[in-house]
Amino acid sequence: MAKSAISPTRAENYPEWYQQVVKAADLAETSDVRGCMVIKPWGYAIWENIQRRLDAMFKATGHENAYFPLFIPMSFLEKEAEHVEGFAKECAVVTHHRLEPDPETGGLRPAPSAKLEEPLIVRPTSETIIGATFARWVQSYRDLPILINQWANVVRWELRTRMFLRTTEFLWQEGHTVHATREEAEEETRRMLDVYAEFAEGAMAMPVIRGEKTAGERFPGAVATYSIEAMMQDRKALQAGTSHFLGQNFAKAQDIKFQNQSGELEHAWTTSWGVSTRLVGGLIMSHSDDDGLVVPPKLAPAHAVILPIYKSDDERAEVLAYCDSLKDELSAQTYDGEAVRVRLDDRDLRGGDKKWQWVKRGVPLRIEVGPRDVASGGAFVGRRTASFDGGDGKGQGTPRGELVSGVADTLGSIQKSLFDRAESARDAATTVVDSLADFEAFFADDAPGGLAYAHFTDGPEMEKKCKELKVTPRCVPIEPLAGDDGPGECLFTGKPSPRRAVFARAY
Repeated sequence: MAKSAISPTRAENYPEWYQQVVKAADLAETSDVRGCMVIKPWGYAIWENIQRRLDAMFKATGHENAYFPLFIPMSFLEKEAEHVEGFAKECAVVTHHRLEPDPETGGLRPAPSAKLEEPLIVRPTSETIIGATFARWVQSYRDLPILINQWANVVRWELRTRMFLRTTEFLWQEGHTVHATREEAEEETRRMLDVYAEFAEGAMAMPVIRGEKTAGERFPGAVATYSIEAMMQDRKALQAGTSHFLGQNFAKAQDIKFQNQSGELEHAWTTSWGVSTRLVGGLIMSHSDDDGLVVPPKLAPAHAVILPIYKSDDERAEVLAYCDSLKDELSAQTYDGEAVRVRLDDRDLRGGDKKWQWVKRGVPLRIEVGPRDVASGGAFVGRRTASFDGGDGKGQGTPRGELVSGVADTLGSIQKSLFDRAESARDAATTVVDSLADFEAFFADDAPGGLAYAHFTDGPEMEKKCKELKVTPRCVPIEPLAGDDGPGECLFTGKPSPRRAVFARAY
């Protein structure tokens, strides 16, 4: 049995395997600031591709980008009681605006004379500061709707962190919109949920369930929260994006009013929605294997890497000339409406070491070229997904013309195989559960777990049992899943239940 590149393997220690994949793929590293990470170029390139695609989708639905302050006056959060209660324990607070020498320690201290009149919160999310801005922008129904997105960083003081999945500071986008009617705001909330689902499945090759959060899982201050939920390879769920219908709650707190067509003043209806660098973590855990990262072609920083192989200076010149022209030919092809992204790695490094670096980075196609390939007019091509696409993972010789003309189809087949593989795993791990005993057995410590689809009613009985089993209700699917039989009885109380929810252990 071949030795894997990542140790421990997924089966041996999944959490540590995840950390080692991040390290081996050179995605990120821990920083000198507790709970924060340094996103390295390869990891940031993946985030840039996520950002670029989503940004185009937002703009296609009429949204514009803007930027709002990093700091939020504490009084703004206090205006929306449920909101501040939901985030109070995670807030970083700025109390002074200057440092001075500390005469006792010889170091520095906040200058007592520089204490702020009002503390500032480093944004955990921006509903309140953006709402205050919108109150100035909105006067009449003619000013609506306002459709704004911002790409930013936020800070939530986390006790237990894991790179990309949960860090004290992370990157994200947050959309904020204002509407004249409830119907328009609800439509916006669902539209953006669909945008996230389309992106997750189409670009990330990560199947998701779209649904509404239960009351206990709603965003603080929201009337309704919708999410897309994905299942990772360890059968835990990942909330991959959220879209919130805020009703008039934040409009009333921030005094966002407009004069309607009848000349009357009324409060507006608002929404917010966001995804973050957590998506990079979801990508890792959806597709990667015991040899390292696997990146779907649509988000890969490079679609293909060319690795020249030679022994002498003469061979080097011949092989590199061939590789340069092959790179130009491949780069002239298009995949998914973009030029094929190709890298040529001509570093002075042992061939085996070089190959495994790119395997662990998850590049979809590895193209090796030696003197024999130059002579035959071909290349040796390895697919990163070959080991679970039915191949041996070693690759095969391919004529140059066939490689170039077929590169887009090859990348497309890799993208599809990743989605199909993840969807099959998700479906196999989803079970309809009809009794509390079966629910407990499904989530027992020695059971594999997965997604349980069960009838429920919100209340203390459900919360107590879920807490005991370290399980959460992920969402009530918008489109019923296979096995939904309509109304039934809540597992936890026996009361009538109109719908089933998806339950899982989660990140």
